[in-house]
Amino acid sequence: MNASHTHITHTLLLLLLSILIGISVSIIDTIFGKILLLISDFRVEHFIYLIPFLAFVGAIFTYIYQRYGSSATKGMTLVFETTDKKTNETSIPLRMIPFSIVGTWLTHLFGGSAGREGVAVQLGATISNHLGNIFHLDNDRKTFIVIGIAAGFAGLFETPIAATFFATEVLIVGKLYYKAIPFALVAAFSASTMSSYLGLEKFSFVLQDQVPFSLMLIVKLIAIGILFGLVGAVFAKLLQLSKTFFAKHFPNPIIRIIIGGICISIASILLYSGRYSGLGTNLINDSFLGHTIYDYDWIIKIGLTVITIGVGFLGGEVTPLFAIGASFGVVLSSIFQLPFTFVAALGYASVFGSATRTFLAPSFIGTEVFGFSYLPYFLLVCTVAYLVNQKYTIYSAQKYHAS
Repeated sequence: MNASHTHITHTLLLLLLSILIGISVSIIDTIFGKILLLISDFRVEHFIYLIPFLAFVGAIFTYIYQRYGSSATKGMTLVFETTDKKTNETSIPLRMIPFSIVGTWLTHLFGGSAGREGVAVQLGATISNHLGNIFHLDNDRKTFIVIGIAAGFAGLFETPIAATFFATEVLIVGKLYYKAIPFALVAAFSASTMSSYLGLEKFSFVLQDQVPFSLMLIVKLIAIGILFGLVGAVFAKLLQLSKTFFAKHFPNPIIRIIIGGICISIASILLYSGRYSGLGTNLINDSFLGHTIYDYDWIIKIGLTVITIGVGFLGGEVTPLFAIGASFGVVLSSIFQLPFTFVAALGYASVFGSATRTFLAPSFIGTEVFGFSYLPYFLLVCTVAYLVNQKYTIYSAQKYHAS
């Protein structure tokens, strides 16, 4: 009886803390996200005056980050490592939150090509980890990391189901952490609801395409899934090569980011004056609104993003992956003679899934953004994309389940 009461009390505590984590993380997510959108708009309007300073600002921030960031400089790698540590001491320093936020703002303000989920996931994991330590719930360290990742992702993208599965899938490829799912769901829905209430902008597009299942459609979707899976794998591999190349030839992180920043600035000016800077939401919007998408948009976005992240600028990869998948989907739609918004939506989800080695998360992010009636299509394409890429991931510390 005592054991039963202890279990119930423990479960209730975790549920309450999950709600608290979801709300607190979403508030920071909203502040970060709203300012990032303002920064992005400002960059678009004053691009030519800001882009020349990318290398200089990157060098200044890198110097400060290296000097005062401590273990926070490991970023997502530290989040992954924390789940395996048995020590009772706090593993993720609170300074990770302001550094990741400011670093990402600067990357976007001065024209780097990067995402934003890095901040959300890291701040969620940090806050959750610290709450677990405060309540001395050391045996639930991994659970708290999952809760924090789910809250951070859901608070930023307002896709709570996808956020829950992303958090439970991403730590170990091929293995779901079932114990944490109920608490991650609570945190994710709390975060998503609060972000929506606070007015954080969410991207959504309701598909209107009528695409009845047939044998020919299934064959086309499998082929499309293979291509999206390969693009995700290429992105992850190039990111890995970029990091290795720049670290080898420019071991000093300040020199590295100066060289990379200069290259990005020149390329960004020459390539349509900032079309590929920032999150890539312009490419996403163009993909679904029928505006101009060049056949090579997705290729250039891959190149500039892997250089931006590879040389050390902060941000993330997820939103650029959405942009890459959507714009590549538009290209494939004419080849496979399918509605462009339909294939763009499939690319939006499945390229992200391939590059992160997840398949439930992208399937549900597709449905939460584009409509639940399309779940069978997303499941099929995302599963194929997941199976195609069995080796490469954007997260170097991600582990694999030994089957």
